[in-house]
Amino acid sequence: MAETVLVTGGMGYIGSHTTVEFLNKGYNVIIVDNLGNSSIEVLDGIYKICGQKPVFYNVDVTNYQQLSSVFKSHPEINSVIHFAAWKAVGESVEQPLKYYNNNLGGMSNLLQVMQENGCQNLVFSSSCTVYGQPDVLPVTEQAPIKEALSPYGFTKQVCETMIKDVIASNMSVRAIALRYFNPIGAHKSAEIGELPNGVPNNLIPFVTQTAYGIRKELMIFGDDYNTPDGTAVRDYIHVTDLALAHIAAIERLIESRNANDFEVFNVGTGTGNSVLEIVKTFEQVTAQKLNYKIVGRRAGDIEQVWADTAVAERELNWTAKLSLADSLESAWKWENNYRKNIEK
Repeated sequence: MAETVLVTGGMGYIGSHTTVEFLNKGYNVIIVDNLGNSSIEVLDGIYKICGQKPVFYNVDVTNYQQLSSVFKSHPEINSVIHFAAWKAVGESVEQPLKYYNNNLGGMSNLLQVMQENGCQNLVFSSSCTVYGQPDVLPVTEQAPIKEALSPYGFTKQVCETMIKDVIASNMSVRAIALRYFNPIGAHKSAEIGELPNGVPNNLIPFVTQTAYGIRKELMIFGDDYNTPDGTAVRDYIHVTDLALAHIAAIERLIESRNANDFEVFNVGTGTGNSVLEIVKTFEQVTAQKLNYKIVGRRAGDIEQVWADTAVAERELNWTAKLSLADSLESAWKWENNYRKNIEK
């Protein structure tokens, strides 16, 4: 009998790509999402790729009653992947209470409902922001958790702590926190991709929307960092590689291969690329010239970070396989496909 996985925030960017990979592997998928930063049209994209749609509930994880009713309706749920959260560093600096209410409240509700329904396996969408600006690069899972540089990063730290505390209280949950680096790209079909509501907060949709003419110019936040070209450096991972890491994590829990009840893994490529490298690579692979300008640093941004992925590769038997060029090419293909469809 196929396993059933609940995906919170499953209509979002990473959630939708992860849903596709689980459906393609034969899992039953149930999505809860309040569509706060996603669109109902994503279901059509998932259907075009997989030939089936997940069960979908327009539910906000901060609403305990709604979330509880989903579990009551589906007692077969034994695994959860928790994506549902606000995720923009800059916005979190401007609206910290929005992030505390949603990201921490949603996590608390989910753990409560899982406990009440005997749901055992949790994969949490964490972030490399928990490390702050690391002293040593590449950063390993043993790096100290420093004071967060943004409310967003702080919510990821607190959520990890909440999970650990609940497990320590003898709750029968096993959890893996995947500390993502920077997901980019789109599904190879170009049926789903990164489509934030309003002005993008992440680099790549701003790049593709600028190239397409939706945005006047790309703003690069700071060129005075202590990096090779002065712009911030990140570890950019293709979203499909990231989605496959969630399958590896869930199967580790289902098959009881986890070494501890709470584990953390870095999920990245192990390579750092600067913002200007992204711009130049995008221009090379798409033959599109980008209009950009350098502006001041953005509050909450760290200078540089990239992953040591050895533990994830060894323990999850997972590795990132798609290149930066693959990621940028797929993002541009998705942008074009999406714009042509809505312009019809």
